[in-house]
Amino acid sequence: MTQELSDRPTIIIGAGIIGLACAHYLSAEGHKVLVLDSGTIASGCSAGNCGHIIPSHILPLNSPEALKTGLLSLVNSKSPFRIKPQLKPSFLNWMFQFAINCKTDKMLDTASHLKAILDAAFAEYEQLIAAKVFDCNWHKSGLMYAFKNQKALDGFAKTDDLLNKNFGLKAERYEGNNLKQYDPALKEDLAGGFFYKDDALLEPENLTLSWAQHLKKRGVSFIENCEVLGIELNGRVASRLKTSSGVLDVGQLVIASGALSNSFARDLKCSIPVLPGKGYSITLPKPEVSPRTSLIIPEKNVAITPFKNELRIGSMMEFVGFDRTVPAHRIEQLRTSVDDYLLSDISSLEEKQWYGWRPMTWDSLPMIGRLPGLENTCIATGHGMMGVMLAPATGRLIAEIMTEKERYIPEAPYCPARFG
Repeated sequence: MTQELSDRPTIIIGAGIIGLACAHYLSAEGHKVLVLDSGTIASGCSAGNCGHIIPSHILPLNSPEALKTGLLSLVNSKSPFRIKPQLKPSFLNWMFQFAINCKTDKMLDTASHLKAILDAAFAEYEQLIAAKVFDCNWHKSGLMYAFKNQKALDGFAKTDDLLNKNFGLKAERYEGNNLKQYDPALKEDLAGGFFYKDDALLEPENLTLSWAQHLKKRGVSFIENCEVLGIELNGRVASRLKTSSGVLDVGQLVIASGALSNSFARDLKCSIPVLPGKGYSITLPKPEVSPRTSLIIPEKNVAITPFKNELRIGSMMEFVGFDRTVPAHRIEQLRTSVDDYLLSDISSLEEKQWYGWRPMTWDSLPMIGRLPGLENTCIATGHGMMGVMLAPATGRLIAEIMTEKERYIPEAPYCPARFG
């Protein structure tokens, strides 16, 4: 990098959890860091995340079952995995590429790369928490997959066997009343569950706000409500940003703007095949009898997290573009999805509603690394539902790439160049 560029700040577009993580590790390497966001800090997907940090969650969205579910969703608007047909060539190509990746061998290969970065992120979280970088109410309390139907429980046993055989991940199986003994918040008539003891949970809002405060104290600058209107290139270098706050000179650049990252592809003359996967969550006052740890209910495709004072329920994956509506039937779906599982009646509790656009790649792996053809520009997006999970590993890898240090995990599986 030339002396002129080294005198300019490293600019990160996006102040979500991925942008914060990149800022943390880059500032630790001595970079003068400026973070921009079109909204406020962590107001996107980070705000409604369920806070599961779960190394057991390595199976990607791409699977033979996902392809079948996606096709059926074309005639079922209530499907938790829904695809709205669109005629845009970019959308059709993305869906085609997604479909050809929905094979068992591809799924297992992708899972191996997700395991590597999930394990790395978990270790980074434990180090950051030990160093008191942020306060996030971290609990290494495990994760329970709960089932009402015996057939569904027995079916998940095959998934557990697959995880154990291929990745050394084995759950403890609970039958019937043993599940109630594990967690009194669960109803007595459930078939059972599978418990992954090494998983953890945290509170995303606490994480992002306290991390941002830590970064500000360390000298990282933030400009909120700043829209990037264009990126100017000078040969193989991104040199200036046109923003609603003025023109900014660039030393190095990181695109960490989630599902909106694709909007910069034309300026950067590269491919950023990220689609928004819309999700929803509701956050309720903690009921009198609340789950003791995180739950996933595969029969309803719902995740449940008991925070210190609240209960969050999240679900859905809708490929409907940048739709801003919050359909009443989706909120009702979240509320009623837990009726057969939780002892407490939550129907009268007032909820906070959230929706967000998760950044989805067609192969279910994030894009982390230098953009092809550009010397000073990296991207960190495409984390799907795993942004909070993978943030520390992503930030560290970006910093190692930009400072040309030895990588602590292989970068090739996540390299943006795989998309051409």
